[in-house]
Amino acid sequence: MELNKEYQEKVYSGVLGKIIGVYLGRPFEGWWYDRIIKELGPINYYVNDKLNMPIQITDDDLTGTFRFINALKDFNFDKNISSKQIGQTWLNYCLENQAVLWWGGKGTSSEDTAYQNLKQGIHAPDSGSIKTNGKIVAEQIGAQIFIDGWGLVSPGDPDQAADFAKKAGSVSHDGESVYAAQVVAAMEAMAFIEKDTKKIIEHCKRYIPKDSTIFKLISDIQDWRSGNLDWEQAREKIDYIYGYEKFIGGVHIVPNHALIILALLFGDDNFQKSLMIVNTSGWDTDCNSGNVGCFLGIKNGLESIKDGPDYITPVNDTIYLPTSNGAETMTDALRESQNIVNITRRINGLENNLIKDNARYNFEMPGSTQAWKVNKLNDNNLNTRIANVAYESKIGQRALEIDFSNLSVGHSSVVYVDTFFPDWFTELKGAQRQKFFHYDFVGCPIVYTGQKIKTEIISKSKNNIKVTLFIKYWGEEDKLQQIDTEEYELLNNEVKSIEWTVPDTFSNPIGQIGFVISSDTNSSGKLLINYLDIEGTPKTIFKRPDHIENASKNGYFFNQEFYGQLWKRAWVNDIDKWQYRWMESFKIINGVGRGHILQGSSSWKDYSVSSKVNFPLASAGGLVIRSQGVKRYYSLELTSKNKLQINKMFYELETLKEVDFNFEFYKDYELRFTVNGNKLSGYVDGKLLIETQDKDNSFESGMIGFIAQDGTLSSNSISIE
Repeated sequence: MELNKEYQEKVYSGVLGKIIGVYLGRPFEGWWYDRIIKELGPINYYVNDKLNMPIQITDDDLTGTFRFINALKDFNFDKNISSKQIGQTWLNYCLENQAVLWWGGKGTSSEDTAYQNLKQGIHAPDSGSIKTNGKIVAEQIGAQIFIDGWGLVSPGDPDQAADFAKKAGSVSHDGESVYAAQVVAAMEAMAFIEKDTKKIIEHCKRYIPKDSTIFKLISDIQDWRSGNLDWEQAREKIDYIYGYEKFIGGVHIVPNHALIILALLFGDDNFQKSLMIVNTSGWDTDCNSGNVGCFLGIKNGLESIKDGPDYITPVNDTIYLPTSNGAETMTDALRESQNIVNITRRINGLENNLIKDNARYNFEMPGSTQAWKVNKLNDNNLNTRIANVAYESKIGQRALEIDFSNLSVGHSSVVYVDTFFPDWFTELKGAQRQKFFHYDFVGCPIVYTGQKIKTEIISKSKNNIKVTLFIKYWGEEDKLQQIDTEEYELLNNEVKSIEWTVPDTFSNPIGQIGFVISSDTNSSGKLLINYLDIEGTPKTIFKRPDHIENASKNGYFFNQEFYGQLWKRAWVNDIDKWQYRWMESFKIINGVGRGHILQGSSSWKDYSVSSKVNFPLASAGGLVIRSQGVKRYYSLELTSKNKLQINKMFYELETLKEVDFNFEFYKDYELRFTVNGNKLSGYVDGKLLIETQDKDNSFESGMIGFIAQDGTLSSNSISIE
């Protein structure tokens, strides 16, 4: 298929379909048909309110799908990527017992089992094989739930999708699980060019062995569909022949794959009906619903999702994808679809498609809001609406429209986007919080002090209006504090470009970017946001904010409640302990091996990081720059073997250069680590002591942080400029 506008729209629709499906099925995940019918009835729409759960959640089905596909990007867009390399991608992005996977334990969770194997040096595909893990563990559902991305990057090429799916699925699974993954990925790839679902299923089952259970169940459901059965009768037959009692384990692939085929063959090609069937049928509802939604989104496009109830507005493009690359946690459907489009372009020898100069918020897809929203806490906003609209400019065709009415003195409209821990998270308590953070929210802010926010806005109001750009940071007692730009007055049809250097937020993470629209006279109209981007490297200091309880009080003990510590949650935490009973902001401890805390953006390129560090006991430790996860970064480290090193972690640790250094425990060292292009320079106590270049697969950008190996590193602050 040509990688044109039609392809881009189908990718976006597929991504939206995946998100909608997951959000639809997640609240009752694991329920069986009888319970769903009794307590909820047929699932024709979101039931989150009935079960006291938010719609937008963290979920392994989403995180694994949209982050493991980055293996292609991380390994130079090689179509011949191996299972081993995809397994290495797991080790880079996964945070054990925190994010991406269901951490159910080795032998219980197939994904956790595979991860432990990978950690122990058992590479994929052996990490997920029947030979290594046994047939029952290897044939659970996981290979299928993460597979959509591999179909999305293979438009019109089911052969490639099936090959990718086999390699990716084999990281954690084998046998029937991988067969199911191959079928789903191939179907999604073929959905770009074929409208007939029956033809797609018939073609794609040919990628797997004819004597497999997955092949047989597909053939059975095809036969039932050609007869006089309705979907409920077919579901009963699935339960009887392929039900959970027949296939033991955590969440077996066979029953769940059967429900996907059931929904697609009996759903009459209708988005709502198909999702109703797959969700009402039960079992692993969010996984199955996500695959069905993605397939139909690709095949039938955006209009098919809209042909029924409004599934899109409650989602608002919002996705949280927590991984060790916390810079990419806060994201949205358009951003992820554009990432997939560019991966597809690169593996086919084309350059990235840079939309609106690669602006983070570009709105360049019908319906996309990129998680922007109206501030509903402000009563003045009751008549404010946002929508994606056509808008021709030199750099694009669409914009975000803010529709406001009856503004006057003291009566404004406010819209914003979350850039870190959303404010409603802090309202989650008890069981609700536990449900939401089942897959923990791990992430970093996307905007920092010293960076530039650039935007272009257009007034469509007959009367003059005033517009203020603002940020809000998480301050004392986890309350949002607002900082505004100057007011910009706009005439009707005036185009205004704004560039604002983000002011000091006193080491507090920034949680929102937004606009306030006001007027001195009664005004109604519209404001268009053509784009908004965040540029440059920050100039800031990271430390415990001053409003946190003073270290001299209460014998160095600090409040360790879940909330009140959002400055710490802005760090990706890959260490055993972050000790809170001392004066230092950072007292990080990793008992055995290497541990990290990381913060920043995947776009930070050339910069300098400085910190005064002290090691009570450690084999090595120091500063991290250009981190793209826990297995991709550079480090400047002092070692107990009296060496100063510049290291590169590229799935395995490599020392690029080392020099002799007289290292002492409990001594302060002022470290500075600078990167410019592929040149790396290390300073100790103001002196340049080590310098090297990395000319082989060098990391171009990434986060900053600390590393501690086999012990403790202490520091009061770390700065970047």
